[in-house]
Amino acid sequence: MARQLSKLNARLVQTLKKPGRYSDGGGLFLVVSKTSAKRWVFMSWAGKRQIEHGLGGLSSVSLAMARERAAECRRHVAEGRNPIEARRAKADIPTFGELAETIIGSLESGWRNEKHRAQWRSTLRIYATPLAEKRVDAITTEDVLRVLKPIWTAKAETAGRVRGRIEKILDAAKAKGHRTGENPARWRGHLDYLLPKRQKLQRGHHAAMPWQDVPVFIARLRDSPSISCLALEFVILTASRTGEVMRSVRDGVVMGARWDEIDSDARIWTVPAVRMKMAREHRVPLTNRILAILDEAEKVRSGPFIFPNARGNQPLSEMALEMLMRRLNAKPATVHGFRSAFRDWAGEATNFPRELAEQALAHQVGDPVEQAYRRGDALERRRALMDAWSAFCEPRNSANVVPMSRRSHVKE
Repeated sequence: MARQLSKLNARLVQTLKKPGRYSDGGGLFLVVSKTSAKRWVFMSWAGKRQIEHGLGGLSSVSLAMARERAAECRRHVAEGRNPIEARRAKADIPTFGELAETIIGSLESGWRNEKHRAQWRSTLRIYATPLAEKRVDAITTEDVLRVLKPIWTAKAETAGRVRGRIEKILDAAKAKGHRTGENPARWRGHLDYLLPKRQKLQRGHHAAMPWQDVPVFIARLRDSPSISCLALEFVILTASRTGEVMRSVRDGVVMGARWDEIDSDARIWTVPAVRMKMAREHRVPLTNRILAILDEAEKVRSGPFIFPNARGNQPLSEMALEMLMRRLNAKPATVHGFRSAFRDWAGEATNFPRELAEQALAHQVGDPVEQAYRRGDALERRRALMDAWSAFCEPRNSANVVPMSRRSHVKE
């Protein structure tokens, strides 16, 4: 039989010794065993049958915590749910951090870009830390705003990605039955009323060198020959993405531009689909200067990769080119920005059609219907464009090739 006290208090629950069940009211009881062990229970009724629901021992559950759990049990009973089953279901709900790791793990096999995989984890770890320990069913709009507001204007592009990734994790939580209702990270019809519109913010772009300055920069590359200088000039003249030329890792396989992709007789470099952003094979016409770069690189050939690192068994990393840009005081221009320089040159200084320049950059051209009927890649027309770009980039009054010694490669 329960011993009715006016109300339990923190001191009393510590001093009670006599075995029995002590009521705190509202169905909450402190049970003292014959060995003086103490635990909390919530009592409910199912018809004429009384049911006991354990809430934890006094050593780990304080009086205040027990009252909160009892209040939660009363809500479940009022809504016709079994408190124990409801608590078990709640215990199975993951935190945002736990679910994020699960979702990233299931999605990353379909991500071709190693950098993209790393960014997913790093952006959530750096910017979404306040959500990490929260259960996904408890995350509110205010929680999301607390993450986004500090970076929404200062780091607009990053903030947009963080928001999208939070939205995706919470969508997955709903799909798994861990939460109900609207997604608090949704933009349209929700956060767009609470945060400045993206078009009013400064969007992040890769800083580009003015196209008029590229020939002078290439002259500087040739003044300090090394494998990284050759690689950077190759990237510029082919208008490639660095990931198509330099080191990348996909599904545990190290990739980079390889000698077996070069057809010197046909003057074509064929980049396999696995290294292309659009996952389609891309053919690049090779100019005289690019072939000369390959001839120089072949003098220190030590494996399958065209631009190897110092050990010769791996391709150069993208960071090698970024460090080269810094050494040549070319910052804030970026390596990727040379693609923009190429596009600006083609649009402002030539009469080549727009779609030809877009194809040279391996961009999709036209709507889905036009793409469906487009079978060729305009290789020979692009060859004329790339010859013109190579001629423009040629430094004035400079030798075509600066020989590269094996020693300079070793120092790289």
